[in-house]
Parts: sequence; C-alpha cells; structure tokens
Amino acid sequence: MPVDHYENFPVASFLLPARLREPVEAIYAFARSADDIADEGDASAIMRLARLNDYRNALNAIERGARVSDAKPSDASIAPMFERLGRNIRQFGLPVQLFRDLLDAFSQDVGKTRYTDFAELLDYCRRSANPVGRLLLHLYGTATPDNLRLSDRICTSLQLINFWQDVAIDWRKQRIYLPQDDLARFGVSEADIDAGTCNERWTALLDFEVKRARSMMLEGAPLALRLPGRIGWELRLIVAGGLRILERIEGAGHDVFRHRPILGKLDWAQIAWKALRHENNT
Repeated sequence: MPVDHYENFPVASFLLPARLREPVEAIYAFARSADDIADEGDASAIMRLARLNDYRNALNAIERGARVSDAKPSDASIAPMFERLGRNIRQFGLPVQLFRDLLDAFSQDVGKTRYTDFAELLDYCRRSANPVGRLLLHLYGTATPDNLRLSDRICTSLQLINFWQDVAIDWRKQRIYLPQDDLARFGVSEADIDAGTCNERWTALLDFEVKRARSMMLEGAPLALRLPGRIGWELRLIVAGGLRILERIEGAGHDVFRHRPILGKLDWAQIAWKALRHENNT
C-alpha cells in the first residue's frame, strides 16, 4: 500500500470476502473516476464542476429509486457505473450522504488550494477520506459509533500522510495542504516549497506534521485489532503501511522533495510480519 490517493482502497483484495468484492469495486470506481474529474486532464474548472454535478444528480436518482439515465447526465457513459453502484447501495444499505461527501471534497479541490489551519484541513479530510472507511464498515455490518470514530482517525491520518508524502507533487498543481498557520509558525514560505528547501525550519515543520499524523493513526489503530477475520487483517496492513511511510519520511530527513517515500518488498515483508504478530497476540 503506497499511501497514495485511492490506491489505498482495497480493490478486489484477496483479503476481501468474495461477496464484498463487487460493492468495493463499485465504490472505488465512483471515487476514482470522480477524483480524476477534479484532478486530471486539462478541462476548465467550470467543466469539472459540471461533470461532478452529473454525479450528484445520479446519486439523487439512486436515492429516489429512479434510473440514473433519468437524471440526464451530460456524459451518458457514467450510467452503467452508477447502475452498479445503485444496486450495491440498495443491497447493503449504504448511506448516500457518504458519496455526496466525497463529491463535495472533490469539488473543493477544483478551486481551493490553501488551508488556513488544521481545523479547516480536518474538515476536508472528513469528506475526502473518512467516507471510505465508513462505507467499508457499513459493508461489513460493523458500523457502530465507536468503530466509526476510530475509522475516521485512521482515514484522516492516511490522508494527512498522503499530503506530507506528496508536498512536491501537490505544489506542481499549485496546491498546499500544509496549514497556513503552521507554515507561518515554523517560518516556511511558499518560495521555500517551490525551491524544495529542506532546512531546519522545514524539518521542524514536517516533523511536527508527521508526529500529528502518527498520533492520530495510533488512536485509531485499536479498530484493526477489534474487527474480526479478513477486514481486521486488511486494516492492520493499512495501519502498518501508513506508519511505515511516516518512518520513511523521517528516514529521509523529511526531504520529501527529493526522496518521496515508497514501500518496497522488504517494507511489505515487515508490514505483513507485524500484522501476523498482532493477530497471534489477540
């Protein structure tokens, strides 16, 4: 699991029960395609928002029990994807609002490129990351209030890890997810990010953000031990992978400009061993 976008999503994983592979693939297809509308290609902002609005209309049709084609999307090719999604939403009782939250986050990405403080960033993560974990808990029938709370901590942490891992990549899109008040507090400017400056101020800033993401991940980690069977295994691998990325950032001296952390075969072997050790200790 490179902590990279929706590639964290366990698509057709061998750990997933066979009956859940199709709904997970349907959720992934929705999230991946909508995110690509917001991020990829050279369409104008207006066109991106219009296409995302087609997705909203399709969700509204699903909620009404109508056919997606009745929503008259500008791109008729999305109808099969939403017909499959709607079938799984109905079968598993998935909350449609969680899909709307994802669309709100993707729409925000079209125009918003800076975050004033950590609270504002957390609100974005609430919509961009947390719905994924919540949907999986609903699929597994384990969406208790406490489980949802722990899942939110894990998913938000994964999103933050992705941000700290991809500072340079996001800068090329003219986006900065590091909170503006944190940049000011540590004396890091946008010019420093543009230049890939990895000095003491940058190291202190990213060390602070890494520790914050790790603390959040560890708060949510008990969920991976609480959930039984394959979902527990899946989650233990995800948690361990996220923590390993943070270790990689620290091991590179926080220089994510020249050393974007990735996980290799040795990392995966260590992650699997940790997951197995926790399984045997439960």
